[in-house]
Amino acid sequence: MSKNKPWRNPMPEITFNLMREIISSPSPIGLESAMTLGVLKPYFDSFMPKTWDMHQYTGNASVVWDSHPGEDDMFSVMIIGHADKIRLQVRKIGPDGKVWINSDSFLPCTLIGHEVTVFSENPKKPGAYRCIEGGTVEALGAIHFSEAGHRTGDTGIRPTQLYLDLQIHGPDKRKQLEDLGIKAGDTLLLNRPIKRGFSPDTFYGAYLDNGLGCFVTAEVAKLIAEAGGTNKVRCLFAVASHEEIGRFGSRVLAGVHQPDAIIAVDVSHDYTAAPNIGDRNMTPQAMGEGFSLAVGAIVSEELNRRIKQVAIDHDIPMQLSVVGRDTGTDGMAGVLASVDSAATSIGFPIRNMHTISESGHTGDVLAAVHVIAETILAMDEEKDLFKAFREKHPRLDKVKTLKHPGFSKAKRASRKKS
Repeated sequence: MSKNKPWRNPMPEITFNLMREIISSPSPIGLESAMTLGVLKPYFDSFMPKTWDMHQYTGNASVVWDSHPGEDDMFSVMIIGHADKIRLQVRKIGPDGKVWINSDSFLPCTLIGHEVTVFSENPKKPGAYRCIEGGTVEALGAIHFSEAGHRTGDTGIRPTQLYLDLQIHGPDKRKQLEDLGIKAGDTLLLNRPIKRGFSPDTFYGAYLDNGLGCFVTAEVAKLIAEAGGTNKVRCLFAVASHEEIGRFGSRVLAGVHQPDAIIAVDVSHDYTAAPNIGDRNMTPQAMGEGFSLAVGAIVSEELNRRIKQVAIDHDIPMQLSVVGRDTGTDGMAGVLASVDSAATSIGFPIRNMHTISESGHTGDVLAAVHVIAETILAMDEEKDLFKAFREKHPRLDKVKTLKHPGFSKAKRASRKKS
């Protein structure tokens, strides 16, 4: 499957266009079906075997494609991307035509001047949505109206200062907005589809977090299908909702399907390029150096061992990502749902996370695709996955003592004689 090492070559344009389509689909928190059903379902329908099935849910727009529906005795692996995007929300409409908004998980200063799309529910037809384009996020209006601290950089922009400017003018500005149906709770999304970057194999734009994880999940499914599927591993290709507000979607999926293993796919940080954090001595992850593999939290060493071995066997570039107490991803879905799952998290270091100009490397994304697919296929060759995962937890009480290589046998012998 990966003999040509595609992660070392430029991403084909057809693949890049698919990635752009997935990432740019309007799927804010709680309204994710534009991605799950509008983009990903037709794509899965184009390659998945007729024996596969798709699960849908009552309380959210998550989806799971199932390679062996109903075969609950098989060892199951759930690969999870999350479809939801960080969204801004309307808080209040002012009499001067300003639409006051929140900043959610964005730094307020990163939003100023950027174009957004407003998705508004028709007040006369609940459930029917329209979009309004041409607006920008503002806060200060102009340098001439700002405080002295804003000019020197000593004072930042507060979330409560943000508003949507739709260039409304004339009398009854508030009424004009209300007549359009704009109201509290309406969703705004940043408007910048990804583009290829200046440097080779790079790209940038909004919402790499986490359209990339959904793209990887879909591409892994396609590779598994093209390889003829699996015989011992039940693959659950999940695209979850509500990750950005607490990973609520994936924990529901884990609770419903109770997978034996979970591989979350989400972005990670390029710490080597991150400004002003040199004194923190972060793990030196870097864009363009391969996929990242979580170490720590509730991560399963047995699952990680398999992924590491596949990366070595297929020369797939890998970086380790120290995550401490919490992976920060849907890799926590099993424990949050009180489900016994061997879990880990795979990602790709990006820059400028949670901004309109997130940037990444196509080679890292492709490396993640292939290492996950190859790991699943390798697991499918194992005799008894249930027994292996339950009985082969690492035993640190049986480790060998490591000696410094410069401390030779002859020196050890002479030290014993003396």
